[in-house]
Amino acid sequence: MTIEELEARLETLEKQVRTLQDIEEIKTLQKAYGYYIEHWMAQEIIDLFADGPDVSLTLAAGTYLGKEGIRKYFENIKPTADFMHQVMQLSGIVNVDPDGNTARGRWYGYGAIAVPTGTGVRESFMSGIYGCEYIKENSTWKIKKLRFDLHYTATPARGWVRPEQAAAVDPQYTPTMLEADIPRTFNPRYPSGYIFPFHYKHPVTGKETSEGARNSSIEGVDTWEYS
Repeated sequence: MTIEELEARLETLEKQVRTLQDIEEIKTLQKAYGYYIEHWMAQEIIDLFADGPDVSLTLAAGTYLGKEGIRKYFENIKPTADFMHQVMQLSGIVNVDPDGNTARGRWYGYGAIAVPTGTGVRESFMSGIYGCEYIKENSTWKIKKLRFDLHYTATPARGWVRPEQAAAVDPQYTPTMLEADIPRTFNPRYPSGYIFPFHYKHPVTGKETSEGARNSSIEGVDTWEYS
């Protein structure tokens, strides 16, 4: 093999490695979006988007244009402890364009939602498809366009099990639980408003995220350590 052939092979390998690194960075970006949207962490979500004029967010109501349009949308909702928007980013497929600066991705979005409505809380399950475009700005991947197309929503009351199966459940049945070595003293489940701490900084800003400030106002949170 000649020097020229070795150099060409090395260049090809370097491109493949860069592409794999880009894909992993984009996957981290999209998954971070999913975690931030659970508690509607507006600023963290907004910071994931690029700054260009063709940035957009498309949801059931329509399309919001530019970073300011995205900001208006996410800052319009003020979450309470009862609020939950847990939409998981699943089965992601990411393709980086040959220029290495743009990419596209497709994800399932599936999860449970609880939205305070008047004096009550409306709960539902949902499933849809995310179709996203990404762009690298100053060596950092950001979301350029995010589109979510809803497949279905369903309420827990309707469910998905046949009525005769649901009716046959013994309401007195309680599964045997193994006693833990270290019992929990704080229950972080909904609707505590607790946000499980992130082990990583914001993938775009590099800043610590704001869950600590929220969690500090929740009674009993200082007695439970997340690891």
